[in-house]
Amino acid sequence: MTPRKPLPSRPVADPRAVVLGPQYRITVLTEGLVRLEHSPDGVFEDRASTFALNRELPVPDFRVIESDSHVEVLTARMHLVYDRGPFSTSGLSVSVLGGVSAYHSVWRYGDDSPDSVGLGGTARTLDLADGAIPLEPGIVSRQGYAVLDDSRSMVFDDEGWVAPRDGSRTDLYVFAYGHDYRAAIQAFYTVSGPTPVLPRFALGNWWSRFHRYTTESYSALLDRFDAEGIPFSVAVIDMDWHVTDVDPEIGSGWTGYTWNRSLFPDPAAFLADLHGRGLRVTLNVHPADGVRTHEEAHPAMAAALGRPPQEPIPFDVTDREFLDAYFDVLHRGLEADGVDFWWLDWQSGPHSRVAGIDPLWMLNHFHFLDNAREGGRPLTFSRYAGPGSHRYPVGFSGDTVISWASLAFQPYFTATASNIGYGWWSHDIGGHMFGGKDDELATRWLQLGVFSPILRLHSGANAFTAKEPWTFEPAARAVMTEHLRLRHRLVPYLHTMNHRAATEGRPLVEPIYHAWPSASEAYDQPNQFLFGSSLVVAPLTSPADLRTRLASVRAWLPAGSWVDVFTGLVYDGGRELLLHRDLSTIPVLAPAGAIVPLDAAEVPANDPVNPPALEVLVVVGADGSFTLVEDDGSASGTASTPLSFSQSAGTFTAGPATGALDCLPATRSWTVTFLSFDGSPVVSGLAATQTRTGGRVSVTVEDVPVGATLTVDVGADPQLSANDVGARLFALLDRAQISYDLKTRIHQIATSDAPLTVRASHLQSLGLDPALATAVGELLLARS
Repeated sequence: MTPRKPLPSRPVADPRAVVLGPQYRITVLTEGLVRLEHSPDGVFEDRASTFALNRELPVPDFRVIESDSHVEVLTARMHLVYDRGPFSTSGLSVSVLGGVSAYHSVWRYGDDSPDSVGLGGTARTLDLADGAIPLEPGIVSRQGYAVLDDSRSMVFDDEGWVAPRDGSRTDLYVFAYGHDYRAAIQAFYTVSGPTPVLPRFALGNWWSRFHRYTTESYSALLDRFDAEGIPFSVAVIDMDWHVTDVDPEIGSGWTGYTWNRSLFPDPAAFLADLHGRGLRVTLNVHPADGVRTHEEAHPAMAAALGRPPQEPIPFDVTDREFLDAYFDVLHRGLEADGVDFWWLDWQSGPHSRVAGIDPLWMLNHFHFLDNAREGGRPLTFSRYAGPGSHRYPVGFSGDTVISWASLAFQPYFTATASNIGYGWWSHDIGGHMFGGKDDELATRWLQLGVFSPILRLHSGANAFTAKEPWTFEPAARAVMTEHLRLRHRLVPYLHTMNHRAATEGRPLVEPIYHAWPSASEAYDQPNQFLFGSSLVVAPLTSPADLRTRLASVRAWLPAGSWVDVFTGLVYDGGRELLLHRDLSTIPVLAPAGAIVPLDAAEVPANDPVNPPALEVLVVVGADGSFTLVEDDGSASGTASTPLSFSQSAGTFTAGPATGALDCLPATRSWTVTFLSFDGSPVVSGLAATQTRTGGRVSVTVEDVPVGATLTVDVGADPQLSANDVGARLFALLDRAQISYDLKTRIHQIATSDAPLTVRASHLQSLGLDPALATAVGELLLARS
């Protein structure tokens, strides 16, 4: 048996954090998180659960007040009152301190009123979803409290094996962090364990398609991608890699572990070719039907389990001997061929041969541990199985319907998952099935994919649902190609956020109310989200207007100056507004002081290694800092490079790098690009090249040692450029499908010397179509 090291855990709380009664136990885990247990038999659970690995935490400051009838517990964040009896609505409450609301911020056991509804978490799957679906709860709410019921989750013994619970004992975790959502989520990670650091390759583009490829056709596909300059870092091989045409008496071909050698005559050579091209490989498996007699691995499995050689071996994830053979016999030979990780396509429900043991949980947990057996960064790819699933990235969200409604739900679905700590969803970008050909929809979906945790193109078996960019019209094809390159260019930024998620408890994609919880507007934009530390994204999820040929989205910009990193348009914040874009971009906005590191290659390679050349986007107008984190693929080999911008001095500084410098190139080329800026950067003492394009200015310095410091000076207190409203408005009107006379009149009014109030009211009097009026207004009113 290959040893699979259990996840580290400290499940027994410090006794000083416990208030104990004959049938109750209150454990103050943090100042805003309390565990509440009620047990009719007086037995309490000290084993780690699928949610709670760590209960032995530093004991927070708290007071206990006891009377004849009640016990009270007070911390800096909450006030618990309990009558010592069976948990009831009248007998158990937790008040959130800090004036979160006038009277709504009191949690009462069993209260399911509208006031108790939180901000949502995520769901097990988007299978067959055509638009919004209900979400499971998260651990934050506008009322300031949330509860996680852990009464029925599985528990782990000291050896890492599992046991069910029947729910007869109540086991609740009450989060009482008010609107400090990030603190609540960090407390969640403290108890449940951190999100692992993903291997860097997972952050590039994934190619996936339900299609009967052959060695030759897959190699030809990758040759075409290479010729088109489209990088991919992961090859996802769907179920046709294995034999699917089986005798009906045996069962369906859905489950399989034997290579289809009519399609892939030499699997090891095929996978070696993919590795040689810089891709990692995952194979799709549906484990539910076990190991049938036609499988090549069946004799070895039968021998390992002492089963008759003529009988099929049922899938039983609750049998330790089966699980050992499942990994050590069934999968190990395929991994020796070159499989890097597994796509666990479990679609058979939450039930196993032992009540309370969810097969999906078991597969996610043990596949992840097994993938970690050789010490690298482990990875699995499977559906969400409940709180604690963040420990087993990446999440597969299921088979989505191809529709605008599906696209419109995905940004909200992805961001809201952060409310239960689940930060690494992978969606079927472009949708999986049904629907129809729509180049605009496919393009908008891919653009969202670039700014999603994982970008995995996917489609169903229908020959017409292909996602290769060259199967779309020229405009869409060009945009898709450029965005797939951009995803790989973003990897330095993404991998730093990958480390941030693991060390700071901050998922890559967050709802904007995580950063601005007191702003009501932050709750009114369900599809707008934070993308790492420096960007806010407002994806376009509805078709373009036929006359302006622009799509629009309602967004909220917090106070300050904001720059669209694609268009360079500068906005004054502190307001809601409609943003309009043609097919080439979606709104991706950076605040003053933002710093975004990119791979400088215009056409990046498949394998997203630490690049020899970096481009750093900088937005002047405020101080900014960013620490670029890179690694050698291990937990110990990490290097950090500080990047900073001083607004008062007008200087950008990079380096020196520290840490495991062996994982970095000895020297690097640096390109520093100032967005929406028309100044002249200067690099003292080093040869530099300056370029200007599209309202941005870049300076490039070659061969800078990674241990050196690079400084670029743009002059004290630099300011963002003024928007060229006239030129931008002309481009908008030139595209619009309206009369030439109306175009001329709008342009003359908007660009006249009259005060802005006069121009705006004059335009309003024209009675323009709403889509045209708001698009013109966006340009005219972007800055005061």
